[in-house]
Amino acid sequence: MTNADWADVDRYLVETLVGNGDSQTLSSNAAAGLPAIDVSPPQGKFLYLIAKSLRARRVLEIGTLGGYSTTWLARAVGKSGQVVTLEFEPKHAEVARINLDRAGVGERVEIRVGAALDSLPVLTAERPEPFDLVFIDADKTNNSNYVRAALELTRPGSVIIVDNVVRNGGIAHADSGDAAVRASREVIELIAAEPRLDGTVLQTVGGKGWDGFAYAVVLGDDD
Repeated sequence: MTNADWADVDRYLVETLVGNGDSQTLSSNAAAGLPAIDVSPPQGKFLYLIAKSLRARRVLEIGTLGGYSTTWLARAVGKSGQVVTLEFEPKHAEVARINLDRAGVGERVEIRVGAALDSLPVLTAERPEPFDLVFIDADKTNNSNYVRAALELTRPGSVIIVDNVVRNGGIAHADSGDAAVRASREVIELIAAEPRLDGTVLQTVGGKGWDGFAYAVVLGDDD
C-alpha cells in the first residue's frame, strides 16, 4: 500500500460517508497561503463524532489554522455550546473567522490570538467552566506543556486528543534528532506517567500519510 492508495480510500470515504461540504474552507485556506496541514475530512468527521459521543458543550482547541477542524467541533457542540480556539498567527485567525462565519458556526467560536503558552494561563485564571474535550494540534514541541495546561481546564471524564504524534513512525526511534519526534515521545510518556490520565495512541493512514493521535481520558478519584 502507498500514500496514493490511502488517498484513494480517503476520497471514497468522503464521497460515501463524510461529505465534502467544507471544501470551500480548505480552498480558502489554500488561497490565503496557509500551510496544508489541516486534519483530513475523515479525521474532521471523527473529531465531530467524538465530541458528539461525549455530548460535549465546551471544547478547547489549541491550534486553529484556518478553522477547518474548528468548524467540525463547533457543529458538534450545538447552538448552546462553545469552542474556544487558540491561534498564534493573526492572519490564520482572520481566515478562520471568515470560514467559521460562512459555515454558520461563528457565534459558537471564540478565537484567542497569541502564543498558546501565554493564552492558556490567562484562560485558566478566568476559572471557566471545565472543557469536555481538548484538541491539541499546534506546534509539536510544546505538546507536553499543552497537555499539562489542559489538565487544569478539564474535569474527570473529559478527553484530551493530541494530533500528529506518530510522525511517520519516528516515535519508534529513541535516538531521533527530530525535535517533533522527541516531543511526541515526551507527551506519550507524560500521558503514561500522569496518574490523572489514561490514554493510548492510534496510528492513522490516509491522504496525509502515516501519523496518529494520542487519546487520553481525565480520571477521577474513583477511577
